[in-house]
Amino acid sequence: MSGTDILDTQQVNEYLQELPEWRRMPGAIAAVFETKTAAAAIELFNDIARAAELDNHHPDVDWRYNRLFVTTTSHDVGGAVTTRDIALATKISDFAKERGATARTDLIKAV
Repeated sequence: MSGTDILDTQQVNEYLQELPEWRRMPGAIAAVFETKTAAAAIELFNDIARAAELDNHHPDVDWRYNRLFVTTTSHDVGGAVTTRDIALATKISDFAKERGATARTDLIKAV
């Protein structure tokens, strides 16, 4: 994959205006989603895994009972945010909404 899809800080911020669940981190974007149960969190995790496999773009997901801490970056371009990260974040946010998950932006230390 070429580096042509790398986004600068301003571009990331513009995309994140449409993704209020996500926050910019150094070289990544992150979100936390809370579900009503651990089982619901695992269902959301499965949605994320399927999308990641289809896109061949894999986020870091940390499961904590009914919360999923999700971070995505593009390792193949040196750990930068790319359009692929935004596309995956959009899918993940859609899955979270479908499953009734709540975004917990208060648990993210953004830059």
